[in-house]
Amino acid sequence: MAKYQVLTEFGMGSSLRRQDYTQAAKRALQDALWHNSINMAELFGFPKEAMIIDVDIAVQNPEAVDIDTLKDTFPYGQVAITTSHGGLDVPRPDGNPTVIANAAINVSFEMERT
Repeated sequence: MAKYQVLTEFGMGSSLRRQDYTQAAKRALQDALWHNSINMAELFGFPKEAMIIDVDIAVQNPEAVDIDTLKDTFPYGQVAITTSHGGLDVPRPDGNPTVIANAAINVSFEMERT
């Protein structure tokens, strides 16, 4: 069987004052998840645990993202998270910059093409 991608969602999240890259990334994930009301596992007749969830997070400081904390956002599925340089740090005159994170969630299944 081969891996077939069936859904992609995008999200954006921010940390306004604390410069918390993990929190901004988590909010981006939640934003992407809230855009989707389709239960892909049920649609294809698979158990939810069969979902292969590949996540890309982009922030200005990828090393500051706690990937294990982000995995807790997903109640099921096989989750893999990668971080890369992107997003945006918006300077603020009175302290830490506002951190903006971008997220892309891809859902796939191992299945045969018919």
